[in-house]
Amino acid sequence: MTDTLTSEARSRRMAGIRGKDTRPELAVRSTAHNLGYRFRLHRRDLPGTPDLVFPGRRKVVFVHGCFWHRHSGCKRAATPADRRAYWQAKFDGNVERDIRKEVQLLAAGWDVLIIWECETRDIARLTESLRDFLDPQDRPPILNPIGSSSAGHVG
Repeated sequence: MTDTLTSEARSRRMAGIRGKDTRPELAVRSTAHNLGYRFRLHRRDLPGTPDLVFPGRRKVVFVHGCFWHRHSGCKRAATPADRRAYWQAKFDGNVERDIRKEVQLLAAGWDVLIIWECETRDIARLTESLRDFLDPQDRPPILNPIGSSSAGHVG
């Protein structure tokens, strides 16, 4: 696939890509707020500057763009045909940094949720993911999970 834009037009387009307050991030923030959760934004004192921080719960949410953070199996994560070596190095660096920052947060006692850009289009699924992550005890218990005959038995 050849690039149909001039290098100047491509440069302008790439310069317009924002790192925060993106449409997917706003969808996650709106959903969390509608569920009654309150949070802090972009805490720079935490590794990776998480998009949403729930300090009382010690939980953070990152909203990753599928293209930039290489969402495995997603059609939005296609590598551009031109300058493949440049792009591959850029993407590899992004993924390595994401992993490193997540490990640092986990080591510091934070729980981490990654929400992919493509997942923000299904609000019902997004709502369920946020609820499961932020308040797992509010979910109904599994009464008889596979391999456990006494699960759900009281007394």
